[in-house]
Formats: sequence, C-alpha cells, structure tokens
Amino acid sequence: MATHRSVFDAAELRAQFNDAGINTKFIASIWKYVLQNPGCKLHEIPDLPTPAYRLLRSKFKPLTSTVHSVFHSTDGVTTKLLVRLQNGAFVEAVIMTYDTRLGKYGGKPRLGGPRSTLCISSQVGCKMGCKFCATGTMGFKNNLTSGEIVEQLVHASHLTRIRNVVFMGMGEPLNNYTALVEAIHVMTGSPFQLSPKRITVSTVGIIHAINKLHSDLPGLNLAVSLHAPVQEIRCQIMPSARAFPLEKLMTALQTYQKNSQQKIFIEYIMLDGMNDEEQHAHQLGKLLETFQVVVNLIPFNPIGSSSQFRTSSDQRVSEFQKILRAGCEFT
Repeated sequence: MATHRSVFDAAELRAQFNDAGINTKFIASIWKYVLQNPGCKLHEIPDLPTPAYRLLRSKFKPLTSTVHSVFHSTDGVTTKLLVRLQNGAFVEAVIMTYDTRLGKYGGKPRLGGPRSTLCISSQVGCKMGCKFCATGTMGFKNNLTSGEIVEQLVHASHLTRIRNVVFMGMGEPLNNYTALVEAIHVMTGSPFQLSPKRITVSTVGIIHAINKLHSDLPGLNLAVSLHAPVQEIRCQIMPSARAFPLEKLMTALQTYQKNSQQKIFIEYIMLDGMNDEEQHAHQLGKLLETFQVVVNLIPFNPIGSSSQFRTSSDQRVSEFQKILRAGCEFT
C-alpha cells in the first residue's frame, strides 16, 4: 500500500495541487484547520473545491506522526514529546519554558511572562558520531520529511503557544537541507507565522550548506557546535570534523556573517581536561576575535556510566569564561 504524505509536506502538496489544476491558495487554510483541530479528518476541512477533497483523500493525511508519550520535568521547565513516525521510528521534540520576568534588563526586572521554545529533530539518528552526544551513538537511520519536521511544531502547539524554534534535537539539520529549508518556509508562513529571528539552526559545520543558508533562509539564527578551538581536539571529540577543517569552516562563517549581518551563536561543551583549560580559552578567544558571536558554554551531561568524558568543574568553567569575556558576548 502506498504511504500517504503529510499535508505539511509543502512541496509535495503544492506539486499535486498544480498537477490537478487546483489553486494553491487553499493550502494555508488546510494547514490552519489541521493546526486548530487535532484529530480532524480531511473531509471535515471546509470550503475546498471538490477535486481537492479527492486528491487529499487519495494521497495525504492530516498528520502522519502521533505523540506516543509526554514527559514533564519536575521543575515544570521542560516537556518532552516522544513522537512516533509513520515508519515506526521515534524522534524527540522538547518544549522549554522560561519566564522572562525572572531576568533583568538594564538592572530592572524584564517585562513579559512565560515563553516557550521548541527543540526540534531533523533526522532519526545522526551520521556525525559526536562522542559526547547520545544521538551520535545511535548511528543514522533516516531523514525526516519536511512534513514530519513541521508536525513536531503542530503537536507542541496543541500543548502551548510556541514562540521560538531551535533545530537542536536529533540529527544534523544541514544534512537534511532541502527538507529543513522547506519546513522553515512553512513555519514562517501562515498559519504559524514564526519570525525567522525566532528560529535557530544548529550545525556541526557543514560548510557547503552554510555557504547557501543565508540566501535560502535570510534572517534566521545560526548556531555552530564548535566545542574545540583547534582542529586536532575537534576531531577527537567530533569525528565528522575531519571533513570540515576548522580554517575552512571559519572562512565560511566569516562570509555568512558578512552577508547576514547577524551574530553567530557558538556552542562549546565543557569537557574536563579535554577542551576547558586556560590555553583553550585563549585559543578560542583568538579564533573568534574578528566575529560578532554569542558563546554558550554548555555543561557536559554524561551518557551512562561508560562515558569517556567528565564534566568540567564550576571553577574551571568560571575561569574559562573570564578569559573569554574580554572578546566575546556570553549566554
């Protein structure tokens, strides 16, 4: 039996409508109805031309994935959705809620209230094999379709209003480039209307994809999993870095920043004795001195008892931060 596609597979739905001579203006209203009516049937969507119902019924589903389970953290900050795909595989999407009133701006309490960010997966498993990452130990299973990527936002939106989206879940987003770009175009259009400024794509540094990212998706945020200031250490903890020499990566990021005029987010996981020493902080500062960046120092969360890495001490992180602060902005 042929597999039905998600109505959120935008390129496929658009192509099918065009082939059948159906006006593509109806697509946004289909998405809006499915978003607002979880569990709906396609024939329930109002005001479509008759051929559209026939086409939808024969080739599409409102949603191809289901929420298998939902886990709420005890502190109420994170909600983890385990999403079952049509092929039986599972991916995780995580909602993180932060109350902006807890922060300060210019020494005064910030305005606002709870804001929810959704962390989205782009692949089942990952080819990158980063040694500190649980997904990296799974190996690569398959790419998600653009519809399966968007459906994570649909499922999360049924629980809370999503303000920001970060592609920091399972997989390397830029290794599923076409589906990623298509999904983000859907998210920034009707009915989701997310601003590109509220979407962040995280990558280990796929150079050829970074080179075309700004022209395909202007305005979004780029985060780079750097994790080491020199190529040798990077290769030890991120085997895929061999294919993306640090010098070439930094050149690509320089061009990206020149074209986009936006800050780049640098992710740096703190590994005891591996990349967290004074010399590493100086090397990182030197590497980033010509960039406008926000550096995020990430505490390492060991994967089981067999992990080859240890978490950096708070004191080590604090010293590292002091050295870097001179030249970089921090989160």
